[in-house]
Amino acid sequence: MRDLDTRRTVEGALFLIAFACTIPLANWLIGNVGTVCVPDGPCLIPVAPGILAPSGVLAVGAALVLRDLVQRRLGLIWSFAAIAIGAVLSIFFAPPALIIASTLAFALSETADLLVYTPLQRRGLVLAATASSVVGLIIDSIVFLTLAFGSLDLLSGQVLGKLWMVLAALPILVWIRSRDRRMGMMPG
Repeated sequence: MRDLDTRRTVEGALFLIAFACTIPLANWLIGNVGTVCVPDGPCLIPVAPGILAPSGVLAVGAALVLRDLVQRRLGLIWSFAAIAIGAVLSIFFAPPALIIASTLAFALSETADLLVYTPLQRRGLVLAATASSVVGLIIDSIVFLTLAFGSLDLLSGQVLGKLWMVLAALPILVWIRSRDRRMGMMPG
């Protein structure tokens, strides 16, 4: 039992570190990586034929799933702490013009993710993480685009780009769920 608790704590810490790294990564990507970089605006990447999104969507989509994994391993208090840490990191790593948009979008979307994930986690990791991430990515996209650019023109790209990352995480979530069951770590 002690080994399982240690494993849970170590994995939770690794998920927390990865989650925290997504914030500076998202903010760096949006200003530096893209097939098109709009003057005084974001760098954009294609997320589907004819649909562009700010490149930070890749890291934000991953953040939504990682926050769920922090909660699964470390609990609700650490999950709230992770959101607070992420919001503070957003203040320090967001470009000056995007600090408010990035920080507020992050805090609101991750809190919404937590509020959806928490009651659903008893019904299974994959369902809870997918549903909560979809809610979070929609809120993040609307809040960020509205505050950062005063427009929802890139909404479909934002949502789709983050959704690709959530879908990419599904096989990993299925593997974690199966491994947890085999080891007796957690149901769901």
